Amino acid sequence: MINKRLLVKNLLAHNDENSFYDKKRFVNIGEKEGKAKFLKHVCALANSNPVNNSFIVVGVEDEDNEIVGTDFFDDSKIQNLVNAYLDHAPLISYENVPFPHLPEGKVVGLVTIRSTGKLCSLRRNIWKYYGGSVFFREGSMSMPRVFDTELRDTNSAVVAEIELHAQNNIELTLNGVIDFLYHRHRDLEGHYKVFKEQFVVCWAGIVKKVNGNRNGGEEKTYYSRVDIELINEQVRLFYSALDEVEIRVNEHVFSTTEFIQLGLNDHQKYYPLETVTITFNDNGSYKIDSTLIFDPPEYDRKVLYHVYNTNNVLLQKLKKGVPLTVREQKDMENLPATYLICALNGFDDAREKLEQYREVVKAYDRKVYASLKESLRVLRKVKYN
Repeated sequence: MINKRLLVKNLLAHNDENSFYDKKRFVNIGEKEGKAKFLKHVCALANSNPVNNSFIVVGVEDEDNEIVGTDFFDDSKIQNLVNAYLDHAPLISYENVPFPHLPEGKVVGLVTIRSTGKLCSLRRNIWKYYGGSVFFREGSMSMPRVFDTELRDTNSAVVAEIELHAQNNIELTLNGVIDFLYHRHRDLEGHYKVFKEQFVVCWAGIVKKVNGNRNGGEEKTYYSRVDIELINEQVRLFYSALDEVEIRVNEHVFSTTEFIQLGLNDHQKYYPLETVTITFNDNGSYKIDSTLIFDPPEYDRKVLYHVYNTNNVLLQKLKKGVPLTVREQKDMENLPATYLICALNGFDDAREKLEQYREVVKAYDRKVYASLKESLRVLRKVKYN
């Protein structure tokens, strides 16, 4: 069982960027350029390593390998994205690896790429890359190649040794549980569960008992400020400072159902977004399945036009540095959520507005910016489902 934090450290310590490893300060698959570059690197790494894993480490400074972290990224639909744009797409996973010195909500992203053994290429045009293009790694660069596209195994022994030195042990597991429960989340209600005598899952959050219309009168337990981690592999499975989560556990399965709060003005309601089920097997493996169960609310078109135009005016004022009134400040707090409702109801430009004004909102208020990122996360889930 590989400890992903050790794997990241070994990659950074012993290797510069090469044909099986790349590092990035951040990735942005919300915009066409960022998506295209990410797909290019995935294609090149898969072709350059046809029989072993390749890696992209996200949240690292390029010059000195300083681990600065990146936002938690929900990867549940990233395989769908790769399958949509690449022929002979590799198997790909994006894991969020916590490091003790990083601020709350920041992690190191670890992208693991496993080739199918066949030549990978772009299926269709994206940004400035043409459909049918083939990429390979040349040193630290992902370059297009027309000739000499034969797949060759050159890194199996090196990658196998790096992964061997990242194996987990009892000491690391115990230290991870203690750190999670008694240091990082000592102010929250925390739990742990051992599955199949091998896997340890820890979770923590603010507990709320609910007995109402949301669940037909039956009392259930929900968590907010949720953090869930698979300790053995040092992988953060879920993190959210805003949404509410229901957790179910038995001897074989750890399951979460995420709820998001949506509405206009004071008419708010919780909607189930996604269920993630982790099934642990007797043979020392596990499988993660995610199911989008979101049924977005529908609103009157005229009302949404008013909301959408109001939001556009607010963003323009922020961009120009015009002070907001008290009422506009209140509207600004709800702007990401109301843009989300507009986007879910056919206002295609609403998502582009959220992406376009990220930095403006970030400079205005960190709390509103956190809500903006959550809205974009929901839209990404819906888009790639």
